[in-house]
Amino acid sequence: MEIRNIAIIAHVDHGKTTLTDALMQQTGMAEAGVSMDSNALEQERGITIYSKNTSVYYKDTKINIVDTPGHADFSSEVERVLRSIDSVLLIVDAQEGPMPQTKFVLKKSLELGLKPIVVINKIDKPAARPDEVQEMIFELFLDLGANDEQLDFTTVYAIAREGIAKNKIGDSSKDLTPLLDVILKEVPSSSSKEASDKPLLVQPFNLGYDNFLGRLAIGRIYEGKIKDGSKVVIKNMNNETREGKIAKLFTFEGLTRKEIKEASAGDIVMIAGLPDIYIGETICENNGQEALPAINIDEPTISLNFFVNNSPFAGREGKFVTNRQIKERLEKELEINVGLKIDFSPTDYYKVCGRGEMHIAILLENMRREGYELQISQPNVIIKEENGVKLEPFEEATITAPEAMAGTVIKKLSSRRGNIIEMKPERGNVKIVFEIPTRGLLGYKNEFVVDTRGEGILCARVIGFRPYVGDIEKHQVGSMVSMATGKALGFSLFNLQNRGVLYIGANTEIYEGMVIGNVSKGNDLTVNPIKGKQLSNMRASGSDEAIRLTPPMELTLEKGMSVMNEDEYLEVTPKNIRLRKKFLTDIARVRAGRAK
Repeated sequence: MEIRNIAIIAHVDHGKTTLTDALMQQTGMAEAGVSMDSNALEQERGITIYSKNTSVYYKDTKINIVDTPGHADFSSEVERVLRSIDSVLLIVDAQEGPMPQTKFVLKKSLELGLKPIVVINKIDKPAARPDEVQEMIFELFLDLGANDEQLDFTTVYAIAREGIAKNKIGDSSKDLTPLLDVILKEVPSSSSKEASDKPLLVQPFNLGYDNFLGRLAIGRIYEGKIKDGSKVVIKNMNNETREGKIAKLFTFEGLTRKEIKEASAGDIVMIAGLPDIYIGETICENNGQEALPAINIDEPTISLNFFVNNSPFAGREGKFVTNRQIKERLEKELEINVGLKIDFSPTDYYKVCGRGEMHIAILLENMRREGYELQISQPNVIIKEENGVKLEPFEEATITAPEAMAGTVIKKLSSRRGNIIEMKPERGNVKIVFEIPTRGLLGYKNEFVVDTRGEGILCARVIGFRPYVGDIEKHQVGSMVSMATGKALGFSLFNLQNRGVLYIGANTEIYEGMVIGNVSKGNDLTVNPIKGKQLSNMRASGSDEAIRLTPPMELTLEKGMSVMNEDEYLEVTPKNIRLRKKFLTDIARVRAGRAK
């Protein structure tokens, strides 16, 4: 049987997973309503976080499909997949056109010499402009240095939600057959008898974990045959070798994994029995074989510290609260999350480095749902030195906002050391492309939503490390800090809400040193949120009006990380996210300030 290996790449929310689900349903590999986004967080947020494998059968051909994330923070999931496949389906929204992450994933694909198949999706949108978008895609290919063969790409038009693909816009197609035919025609076959007869060569591009089988390696067989129970040699990036034995072998069928005894060159398999296998290593038959080129993954850009929770409310909600339990959980995360780096050398905290705020927030959200309780420090960008030059990460931020609000956005990002690279009108809005230090973007997204009244779109991608640009001016808000422990009362909050934005509502349990809101003036304010109304038998006109509280700003992990100050911790428990001062009492904060 012939095999084709493809990956589906696109910007976030352009329809990758919807198209994959439709392909599985129409080829009989999955029932209606079943989705590749099986993780609870993926379903809630409507985004793909982890790349996943599936396969479908069409005209006696097995098509292995890898569904990849579209968010820039999970780009490490995309980079390593592209090495193991033979072509990509580049999906672009027929209204939005190419977006920053489209540019990132396409650039990686072209550099590897892959010839993409372009799928212009959502052509049923009222504002769809497929012809204009096709021109924009062609220009993007040119900008990214595509060769003549790559420029001669095939375009398919699709409505993934309805499971329809067309070779031309006016076609009367009712299913995805045109797309499947294009895949068979354009994607080179990855299976051949010559490759199968050679000694075994497999390279893992992803890792999985099973409570019974341990670490699982997902990799492509480049040459030879792999058999259940066979002994293998593993070579790492430094050409060091070790031996291992394959305990079980699986292949992918739809959303399930199927145990097999043997697989040949060209297929994608899941291997159990190699507990220390790592992404990019080479699994081969004997010591004399050359190791495959290593898979490089872009380095992390932000870091923060994970601490044991030591607040007055510590241990109330979490099942796993000790230093050792947090360490074990982080070590397990490193098994599969290759975009993450963790320094375990400090004794009282762990330094976690990731690709962005969302990358870290997803890890924290998974941990709190599993029953972990901890606190984290303010995220900081990773600054490194090369040849005596101080370097920091930069991002390309693409902003689409209404014309009336563009001035405010430009002013704020310019003060954060952002440079405008491109600016053009786009159907009633303005599209602005900035190059800006990651430091400048940290904490800005909440302000952006307010400045554009929720009508703006902000997308960013890391473009590398550049020389340090010096201090960045940010609008720093002060914190409203509780001076008492107890339950917050509506009467007190009613008087405090005029000072800034509250993070808590009435009857919320609070403790001394907990941050209950922010103060627009910039200095910290110590307040008493449990102070009740003085009850007396006197009545006065106007003093007994109904208390109307403005709904508080609910602290999520991302919001908490963006609003917290340097002298604060974010307390993360299974049921609550609280902001607190590192030093809980007023006198301890004064002493700490003097010690600086």
